[in-house]
Amino acid sequence: MAEEEAGRTNTGGVRVCVTGGAGFIGSWLVKKLLDAGYTVHATLRSVGDEAKAGLVRGLVPGAVAERRLRLFEADLYDAATFAPAIDGCRFVFLVATPFVHDATSTKYKNTAEAALDAARVILRQCEDSKTVKRVIYTGSMAASSPLKEDSTGFKDSIDESCWTPLAVDYPHRSARFDEYILSKLLSERELLAYNAGESPAFEVVTVPCAVVAGATLQEHSTTGLDCLASPLSRDERCFGALRMLQRLMGSVPVVHVDDVCDALVFCMERPSMTGRFLCSAAYPTLADIVDHFAGKYPHLDLLKETETSPSVQAHSDKLGDLGFKYKYGMEEILDSSVECAVGLGCIDASKISSLL
Repeated sequence: MAEEEAGRTNTGGVRVCVTGGAGFIGSWLVKKLLDAGYTVHATLRSVGDEAKAGLVRGLVPGAVAERRLRLFEADLYDAATFAPAIDGCRFVFLVATPFVHDATSTKYKNTAEAALDAARVILRQCEDSKTVKRVIYTGSMAASSPLKEDSTGFKDSIDESCWTPLAVDYPHRSARFDEYILSKLLSERELLAYNAGESPAFEVVTVPCAVVAGATLQEHSTTGLDCLASPLSRDERCFGALRMLQRLMGSVPVVHVDDVCDALVFCMERPSMTGRFLCSAAYPTLADIVDHFAGKYPHLDLLKETETSPSVQAHSDKLGDLGFKYKYGMEEILDSSVECAVGLGCIDASKISSLL
């Protein structure tokens, strides 16, 4: 922890870029960095989108935003637009990710092509800046499946050596999610490969994250919140996504958004750091999640997991070995996600009066 405190000395003079600054994780990270005293360059696809730009500007008091927050317009489908935001920054957080393909694009066939090219372009921009010390990529643990490549089931545990074998089939998979996994997997591998270059100008850290939930600064719900609350909300589509993840991962890894952003800042503030670090506070099965809610809300008719599946856990914690500690466990993540869903009107509060 002493290293973290040392890293925060004179933070006002340290410029940090956050791509996707108005997103679920991005907005939480921007607020955390501003609260810690950093100067933040946040990118949005459209600075003229007042709903998103206003959200970012409103994260901190106006005077702070005027002094230490700058908004830049940039788009992963035109990655050259990130250069002004990166210019002069010491650290770059790559949080933005293309979820839906831009059908008007004549350059890319899908989001995977766009994300991979953006990673390459941004690496060059970071080199050209002459100021960037470290790039920190927010990955997805969906690209870290412990499925065996020979299709014989799961490995004994999940760790940073796991990469999702897309050629291996599994129940409930979807073509759209496959494209998302491919975009995250290719981007992460491209970024990590930079560390092995002849003379890298900066360090690259990737942080594949579990299902991120718990709270949001946005005025609408998020995929992670919707999915974790789905046994209560009876949202069959989101519950199906959890069922698919269980078959892909051997668990439903979960982490609170605040812990994710603490982990990202932790990776930034260390004197030196490279490589891949999984970010998950717990590895419950889908049955564990349903059982938690069944015990807390016995009067509700919940969606239930009827299929059996192995439970694959992590037997190591690289972030923890460096001193990082999660503040939220499985129960806190699930309960705070439901509380957030109620606050956003996604779940009828009268049905779960024990929460109130």
